[in-house]
Amino acid sequence: MKLLKHRGARATAAVAVGLLTLGLVACSPEAPGSPAASGSSGATSYDDIISAGTTADAATISANQWASQVKKNGVLHVGGTETSQLFSLLDPAKGKAVGFDAGLSQLLAKYIIGEPKTKLDQVTVDTREDLLVNKSVDAVFATYSITPKREARVDFAGPYYSSQAGILVKSSNNDIKGVADLAGKTVATQAASTGVTLLANEAPKAKVLSLPDHAQALAAVKQGRADAYVIDQSLLLNALVSNKDVKIVGDPFGPKDNYGIGLTKGTDAKAFVNAWLKKIIDDGTWLKLWQATIGAQTGTDKAPTPPKVG
Repeated sequence: MKLLKHRGARATAAVAVGLLTLGLVACSPEAPGSPAASGSSGATSYDDIISAGTTADAATISANQWASQVKKNGVLHVGGTETSQLFSLLDPAKGKAVGFDAGLSQLLAKYIIGEPKTKLDQVTVDTREDLLVNKSVDAVFATYSITPKREARVDFAGPYYSSQAGILVKSSNNDIKGVADLAGKTVATQAASTGVTLLANEAPKAKVLSLPDHAQALAAVKQGRADAYVIDQSLLLNALVSNKDVKIVGDPFGPKDNYGIGLTKGTDAKAFVNAWLKKIIDDGTWLKLWQATIGAQTGTDKAPTPPKVG
């Protein structure tokens, strides 16, 4: 399936591409604004979802060292981002990040502390593991792909979300229609991300331009320094929402990326967070949050099936 060029159709088509078998289209960095206050039509508002989040009883908290320490601290210290429109974007009016990842972190804080109190430190693909290894944060919510290499250093709860790779090009580019057309082209991706390995496997004849972050990779395409930008679909849809001069082409490709919540290795945090994830999936909170963030921003009512946790 190929996405349409017109602005209004692009967002709808982009969603249709990725919402099959949990190859969800979602997004990340850059656009201004924040998730809609009231989500999809008929959906509960973002703030109401966070406020309605459940709180664990004292016995559940005291039985887990990690959760007990978070509660004692009175805040969940999170590694994340403030530039991901669908997942975690700073809302100046609220003074906090909002989005699917941000909402999950706030719901976890509500579950442990009784209030959605989080402290967010911005992370990059290069700093996430170090912050967890050094115990500088309690958890990382940052569209964080679960890989064997990363699992050697940190634990992951989840997965809580799943995505595949996509291709973003200028709206005027009609030469690239899919992964086969990347051969001989300059293709941007994020350094230290799964996009580097993916291009080596799926488009070995592409000229890879590794850049530090999403904003620079997007700029490289818009400025003509790269013919395309390849990364998770979940990191591309924001560009469609906020830029009229880019589009996503072709079908999602490559293996599914399962996103996990990063935790310090060797603690009892993973079992606790997995039990909480299963709870919010079973009681419908996960779906309501998706509708109020990703669903509302992309204009789709076609909700995904949550991934199997653990």
